[in-house]
Amino acid sequence: MASKRNQMREEISKASKIKPLKKARKKREFTEEQKAALVERMAKARAARGPAKNLSIHESLRNMPDDHPLHPDKVKAWIKDQKLLLSGLRSAKDGKEPGPRKLFYDTETYILNLQKYLQDGVYRDVRYGAERQSRSKYTCVVMAYHADGTPKRSPGVYYPDIGREVTNEEAKEDYDRARKTISNKKRVR
Repeated sequence: MASKRNQMREEISKASKIKPLKKARKKREFTEEQKAALVERMAKARAARGPAKNLSIHESLRNMPDDHPLHPDKVKAWIKDQKLLLSGLRSAKDGKEPGPRKLFYDTETYILNLQKYLQDGVYRDVRYGAERQSRSKYTCVVMAYHADGTPKRSPGVYYPDIGREVTNEEAKEDYDRARKTISNKKRVR
């Protein structure tokens, strides 16, 4: 009876797709001389390899100066910090409280934006920093003009032609001046 049972078990195990677990290998024991030789060999291999080429980040970010606010090393540290924060907020993801849930999704989006920045070199977020404490500023690349030919200007945007940001008062004056030139008459059809 026992032999039939063993035969059935063997047939089932052969037909099964589940493989038995492998036994853990014993850790090799090294002598002090062997350890020293391994350390020396690893140091030689690291020296031969040379400095890191950072092929995982976009080429426009590779030669960025170290003091730049969006240096890839800083961004990688921010990602690490934000992932720690995100792991603490996992329970808030499905909670009923809107504040922690919003914080979870904002943190998740910030991490994705930072990762995409390292991939393609385009920064997508308005805020930056380890705790999103700094705010990025906009720069005008192509000017827009009113109907009378005067340039349109928005507050808080840096304009290279005047070399500074425009304040709220200046933008309001600019808007009011442009509104005076527009006629209030309806178009004749």
